[in-house]
Amino acid sequence: MTVDVEVHTTIDRARLDVAGYCCDPDNVTAWCANIKAVQWETDPPLAVGSRFRFTSEFLGRRLEYIYEVLDFVAAERLVMRSDENPFRMETTYAWADADDDATWVTVRNRGEPTAFTGLAPPILATAIRRATSNDLARLKGILEAC
Repeated sequence: MTVDVEVHTTIDRARLDVAGYCCDPDNVTAWCANIKAVQWETDPPLAVGSRFRFTSEFLGRRLEYIYEVLDFVAAERLVMRSDENPFRMETTYAWADADDDATWVTVRNRGEPTAFTGLAPPILATAIRRATSNDLARLKGILEAC
């Protein structure tokens, strides 16, 4: 089962601020509701090859998986992938300048989350889209309140 979900928002903060906050693994639990813990598996700072252990709860299941950074261009793009069961996914964050010093944020999740083989791909994609949209709304609230 393959899913491919892309979600966007505009945040009224400079791109360097938004990308910097998103690229700090220590901030993830503040804005991603399903992520309960993040642990560095490699030494900081974030770079290609960095690895993080994520503990999350999604659709009633507790999941643990390791993301590895595949591509990182500061303030432009971060691509991470987990090749492990139960959550084989690639997540891409992209940041671009928007009007009035705001930032256009794109999050794309694609892959084969094997923990959910009993769900039809459209149902799983809808759940991922909803969760990602909620996370981006939380991120927007955090960063625009500063």
